[in-house]
Amino acid sequence: MSENQKLPIVLVLAGNDPTGGAGIQADIETLASMGCHAAPVITAITVQDTQNVTGYYPMDLSMIVEQARSVLEDMPVAAIKIGMLGSIEGIEAVSTIIQDYPNLPVVFDPILIAGGGTPLADDEMTSAMCSLLIPKSTVLVPNSNEARALAKEADTMDACAQELMDMGAEYVLVTGSHEQTEKVENIFYGNNRILDTFSWDRLPNQYHGSGCTLASAIAGLLAQGLDPLSAVHEAQEYTWKSLESGYRAGMGQFLPDRFFWAQSLEDGNKDKAKASKATLI
Repeated sequence: MSENQKLPIVLVLAGNDPTGGAGIQADIETLASMGCHAAPVITAITVQDTQNVTGYYPMDLSMIVEQARSVLEDMPVAAIKIGMLGSIEGIEAVSTIIQDYPNLPVVFDPILIAGGGTPLADDEMTSAMCSLLIPKSTVLVPNSNEARALAKEADTMDACAQELMDMGAEYVLVTGSHEQTEKVENIFYGNNRILDTFSWDRLPNQYHGSGCTLASAIAGLLAQGLDPLSAVHEAQEYTWKSLESGYRAGMGQFLPDRFFWAQSLEDGNKDKAKASKATLI
């Protein structure tokens, strides 16, 4: 990184969510919190509220490629994060892009279904993800339902992760918020084994954009130079605190407060101001 470049750059390929809770805005907010600069490439325009997706319109293949290459040829990108793609052409476009940059870490959040239940990827797209994007992924971040849908031959979560690694994913973080467990258990796999298991208190609400937040946090921390295990651990802690501080902006799911840390800074500055005023009295 040059002396003039203070922030690592992360190329983000994802859809736009007009609520700002998920998609590109979630990625931008998260990466800003990680001390990174987000270079956002729109892959799809969605029609959604905080309850569900009611429609989406994939970008043309050439538009995705042109957006991404204009950034990659101009800026020293340090990592790539992939979210919603919206079409098999979008998957093919992203695969074409990242194969030309094999040394960049790639974090892939394989979004198959919206939080409200609307399908965002059909069987053909799921198959294309398995053959074109998972083999190029440094860290794959599926929830447990997505892991089962991607690894159709597996009968346990460990087997799902192994099948995904067999497809080519270097590391797999399977999140367990959809499981019926007292605590949320996230399992991190690599080198054909479990590398670590993380347990988080289950929060009482449903959240819009939690997966985007987690995947982007991992990408940002990798761009900062952290190793995958450290990045995965710190990203989960950041995401959990964002959810804990979440708020209800609409009539559906809560939105994560990805700038929760700014409140503590603000409170600290207020305390310092009060202390300074007290010394003058």
